[in-house]
Amino acid sequence: MMAPLLEHENQIFLDLFHEDGLVITAKGLGVDRILLNFLKLYCDPGNLVLVLSTNVAEEQYFIEQLRSEGVSHLPRIITNEIPSNDRYAVYTEGGVLFVTSRILVVDFLTDRIPSNLITGILVYRAHKIIDSCQEAFILRLYRQKNKQGFIKAFTDDAVAFNLGFCRVERVMRNLFVRKLYLWPRFHMAVSSFLDRHKPEVMELHVSLTPAMLAIQTAIMDVMNACLKELKNYNRSLDVEDLSLENAVGKSFEKAIHYYLDPVWHQLGAKTKCLVQDLKILRTLLQYLTQYDCVTFLNLLESLRATERAFGQNSGWLFLDASNTMFVNARARVYQHPEAKLKISKNVAKSEANETEQAGENKKLVLEMNPKWEALSEVLTEIKREGDHSEELTDSGHVLICASDDQTCAQLKDYISIGAEALLMKLYNKTFEKNEKTNHLKAVTIKNKPGKSKARSKHDNGPKLKKAKMEKKPELTLTQMVGRENMEGSKEEQEKKVYEQSSEETEADDMMLKLPTDACYGILKEPLIIIHPLQDYSDPYSLSRVLHEIEPHYVILYDAELSFVRQLEIYKASRPGKPLRVYFLIYGGSTEEQRYLTNLRKEKTAFENLIREKAIMVIPEEREGRNDSNPDLARDTGLSPAEVDTRKAGGQAQKKEQHRIIVDLREFRSVLPSLIHRRGIDVEPITLEVGDYILTPDICVERKSVSDLIGSLNNGRLYTQCIAMSRYYKRPVLLIEFDPNKPFTLNFQGSVHQEISINDITSKLTLLTLHFPKLRIIWCPSPHVSAELFEELKQNRPEPDAVTALAITSDSEVVSESNRYNPGPQDFLMKMPGVNAKNCCALMNHVRNIAELVKLSQEQLTDILGNTNNARQIWEFIHLSCMDKATQAKNRR
Repeated sequence: MMAPLLEHENQIFLDLFHEDGLVITAKGLGVDRILLNFLKLYCDPGNLVLVLSTNVAEEQYFIEQLRSEGVSHLPRIITNEIPSNDRYAVYTEGGVLFVTSRILVVDFLTDRIPSNLITGILVYRAHKIIDSCQEAFILRLYRQKNKQGFIKAFTDDAVAFNLGFCRVERVMRNLFVRKLYLWPRFHMAVSSFLDRHKPEVMELHVSLTPAMLAIQTAIMDVMNACLKELKNYNRSLDVEDLSLENAVGKSFEKAIHYYLDPVWHQLGAKTKCLVQDLKILRTLLQYLTQYDCVTFLNLLESLRATERAFGQNSGWLFLDASNTMFVNARARVYQHPEAKLKISKNVAKSEANETEQAGENKKLVLEMNPKWEALSEVLTEIKREGDHSEELTDSGHVLICASDDQTCAQLKDYISIGAEALLMKLYNKTFEKNEKTNHLKAVTIKNKPGKSKARSKHDNGPKLKKAKMEKKPELTLTQMVGRENMEGSKEEQEKKVYEQSSEETEADDMMLKLPTDACYGILKEPLIIIHPLQDYSDPYSLSRVLHEIEPHYVILYDAELSFVRQLEIYKASRPGKPLRVYFLIYGGSTEEQRYLTNLRKEKTAFENLIREKAIMVIPEEREGRNDSNPDLARDTGLSPAEVDTRKAGGQAQKKEQHRIIVDLREFRSVLPSLIHRRGIDVEPITLEVGDYILTPDICVERKSVSDLIGSLNNGRLYTQCIAMSRYYKRPVLLIEFDPNKPFTLNFQGSVHQEISINDITSKLTLLTLHFPKLRIIWCPSPHVSAELFEELKQNRPEPDAVTALAITSDSEVVSESNRYNPGPQDFLMKMPGVNAKNCCALMNHVRNIAELVKLSQEQLTDILGNTNNARQIWEFIHLSCMDKATQAKNRR
């Protein structure tokens, strides 16, 4: 059951209901709840409301929530499973419709949707609306045909508006809205309301072990060295974004590619290797605090083995800091008689000694993850509190939230079988596949000084130390970990690089009927649920679990800003019901730094939006409710040939509206939108030959660089060129580049001394040799492609959709110049003396190759009109190699 709107949510809803606009909220503040209430409002057959920019999981979640509210006319999802002829009837039934962008564009262009009956459009993830995207095209078509309907947009990604120049103004321009509603976490209405309903927060700062701290310092030193070397090789990269502080977050990769992609083809192998190494080092930082010592050491050893086998490394593995990293990582797993965590002066000798000692004198240490012990103490405290309280029998459920599935699986095993058994299982699976456990001399589980060992679920550990768990009522839940004056970067959890799955345990597991398969049920009393913070298949699975089990305790094993805010909203929507949140965080670690920087970036983004809103100049016609909005006008500029200069003012001659026939599959790209913007009508149909029909003679096959490489490798482009050459006089291959990528096919270091058949340029050369009529057009961006199409259509007749639709791979309709069989024609073109000029004359006089063989040299001369060409083809057919050599000698 959907909870009623809170005070600030109700204000957001009313503001947007009364006047269209763009709403930007802080992450986790419930922008989906606002959209859900708008869906509930318009779920009526008397309305026709379209929803853009939602994925399948979100659509199913919204429909599920509305069904639980008892809504009778639920939203419908329009996909390609509904035939095009039936979609008009679906639209006229009214209600809320989730429609894919490609289908909606085609239906607007073909008038398959009653535009005048549309009540309005709701746009989700509005920060992704840019000039050339499909959603912007849909909104422009909608405003051209409907001046009364509403447009309401939602987003919770304020940081995205920091990219580019005046991005929020450009987004509002594409949305055709005048109002901007900003709702950050520090908004007075939000802050005052949530402060009155704060959950009980326990913050636990876990200390890194000495070995982990040494490894973290070593990794940061290596990253700093890589950054300095990267800037040394590329002087233009001396920017604020490329700092060590930001390098620990995933957003760093986006930033570095933003600066390097335009010149990527000019970069050397060293720079590319440094970029890859920075990504690997960031993964090491994640594994250090996220997983156990065995998994981390396995990753390090894998990197060492990969570098030795392929040499794919910029050299950081040979630094002293790298050696410190390896020494301490091994010391967390093995203990040698004279183990030292210091750097040896002779790195090679130190590594050889360690390897020898590890083989001869193995003694396992298996250092436990410090967070495991903190988690065990928290669970023991919760269990003790539950035993002394009779009121928590139904609501004393515990929800543990970790970053990903791998962490959740490890936590499940840890709680079920304990740290010692889990680490031994991981060690045996990773390093001791061919050895038995009893061959080891000794096994100890190393803990932090002054800490007790991790316990299994049957152990009764000591009560949590009050010095580590401290209530801070003056701070919000978000601010409990992040202080606004500190900086760092909270990365989105990176997808696992090296899979390290743990086997399922059967110790006291129970079959749980939970709303998502991503849950890990552990214990029955109290019920403990472990769930990943990020579920890539269903972004609302964690929200479902939260409202299904209604936990009394939530343990944040990893910090995620959006879920922290979600917990605040969850507590505020359930007044009077207790909720205690435990924060587990490594104090002074990169984990804390990432979270802090994420807070700072969002706060800075909202401050910039507030300043930009104050100085923003918005014209009255921005909403497009009349034709005065220049964004709704299509560029119908006339060429000089279409202007009559003899009349006063150069009045335009009456002309036919230009039209281009476009294949339906091409509406996944931005080119049809740009063509339409230039004043050319776009007619979508299903084409079997070509992608764009510009004139009755010009057929264009569009390929991006990735499509071009794939089509050349699998031979599909060859088949497409055969079909275009057969049915059209002027076949064209359009190679379209990404405007943010280099405009070249030859990258630095890819030019070989010898020509290879596997090179893309070699394959394109063979393609042009085999298809002499094929023309190749190179365009650096879709904007250039649209402009070029307009120029190619000047003073040429318009294409016919019925004729283009009739042309198929087995069609009998061919052009006049291609009425001959392509196979014999290709064979004839390979003969000496035959070229593109005289080939048609020869085919007009000869029915087949057998008849050609019977012609004399004089007859060939009469047909070809050239004695030399006739002699070449006659000698090729009738003379052997020896005869040709003799005649050539006699002529000399």
